[in-house]
Amino acid sequence: MPSNDDSPGFSQSKQSDDVTAELVRLMPRDLVFVMRFLGESQHRLQSHFQDFIRAELAASGVTTQTHPMIHLFIESHAILLRDFVFSGVSLSRQFRIAEIERLTGDTTSMIRVDIWDQLKNHIETAERQFQSQVGGLPGLLSAFEKPAEGK
Repeated sequence: MPSNDDSPGFSQSKQSDDVTAELVRLMPRDLVFVMRFLGESQHRLQSHFQDFIRAELAASGVTTQTHPMIHLFIESHAILLRDFVFSGVSLSRQFRIAEIERLTGDTTSMIRVDIWDQLKNHIETAERQFQSQVGGLPGLLSAFEKPAEGK
């Protein structure tokens, strides 16, 4: 027998309120703010790695003359190296919600209220998106069905 949580009449808004409240309760422990390099910084580091990779390959005899499509390899690997560097730096500089509130002088916890609102909105948007696609799921999930008896 399905629980109330599984019944069609169960309030999705109540569920999203509950999960939002739980996430906000966990914020002091689980939420971290990390640095993120954007814009020209990303482009600059990616360009550096493209030049670096190009030079290293040329020293090994791999150039655009010998490998005309090598620029695709260079670009994709430069992006990987750039992301590796920025991720490493970002992960080493994490700040907890209490530290951010102290740094910004947020004595009224407005950051937490803003995060609550954004979490709730995004949860509800994700649920609506899933609900709009659920009609086509039975066909997609047929591969997961229990095999018919006798086969």
